[in-house]
Amino acid sequence: MHSADSQDLAIATYGLSKHFGPVRAVDGIDLKIPRGIVYGFLGPNGAGKTTAIRMLATLIRPDSGTAHIFGHDLLAEPDAIRRRISLTGQFASVDEDLTGTENLILVARLLGFRWGSARERAMELLEAFDLRKAADRQVKTWSGGMRRRIDIATSIVATPDLLFLDEPTTGLDPRSRMQVWEMVRALVRSGTTVLLTTQYLDEADQLADQIAVIDSGRIIAEGTSDELKASAGAGKLTIRLARPEERDRAVAILSQMLPETEVLSGDDLTVLKAVVQRPELAARAVARLTGEGVELMYFSLGQPTLDEVFLKLTGSPVVQDDEQGGS
Repeated sequence: MHSADSQDLAIATYGLSKHFGPVRAVDGIDLKIPRGIVYGFLGPNGAGKTTAIRMLATLIRPDSGTAHIFGHDLLAEPDAIRRRISLTGQFASVDEDLTGTENLILVARLLGFRWGSARERAMELLEAFDLRKAADRQVKTWSGGMRRRIDIATSIVATPDLLFLDEPTTGLDPRSRMQVWEMVRALVRSGTTVLLTTQYLDEADQLADQIAVIDSGRIIAEGTSDELKASAGAGKLTIRLARPEERDRAVAILSQMLPETEVLSGDDLTVLKAVVQRPELAARAVARLTGEGVELMYFSLGQPTLDEVFLKLTGSPVVQDDEQGGS
């Protein structure tokens, strides 16, 4: 792809590849990522996510293919690219012997801020990331979630046009994860494009406008979160009846409303389950049951799980052992 064709894109690649010996860590990926969105790379450990990030961030050279970042050629103009990007990797890169304030001021000074401006920017980020109370403590005394937030904060001392976030919430508790998510949303609202790698479908669902599923170095599916979930099959309708003696009638109604679905019941005669291709079919089936006088204790429609998406697309679950060549 010529750079003239990629001026309106944050990232454009064609056939981008990287091998480590016999391992094809990234095996010819094509990307067209618009500016001002969160683009998610979803895949198991060893899929090639981190290797792709490292190439696009100019940390390692691709073996083949082309890439442009905001129209700049990855190989010919790496310095121009580095001025517009920032990277937060999987592990904290701050100095744990320094305080939060000292870490931020240090980074700001390295980026050319004057002392007063560096301290002002540090205070802004500590406030924005809810770290003011711990600002004067050494980072090694902080919790994992706080360390992750200061790591992201150092990445945006100078607000980048493109931020690479490599599995930013791995190992964090739910509250810390949600705080990181809100920070990402705020960055995008300010105009930053974010390339996010994650193993978590719920994270991609919360943040990403577009998602690429990567496995064994190749992009095997791309679309919105809803489109990917739909590709895994359908939701599962679960119904609990108020009276077990109504089971046969309920099965008959569900079988009529969902003619291509097998209605399953286990040892508990009050529980019925059915796979539903479209949510509106589940709604109609439940409405028909209640309309026919079948009393329900509850019903639920669950979307495909992360493992179900990957089992459908790759034949294996998302949680796998690390592979050679990076993730």
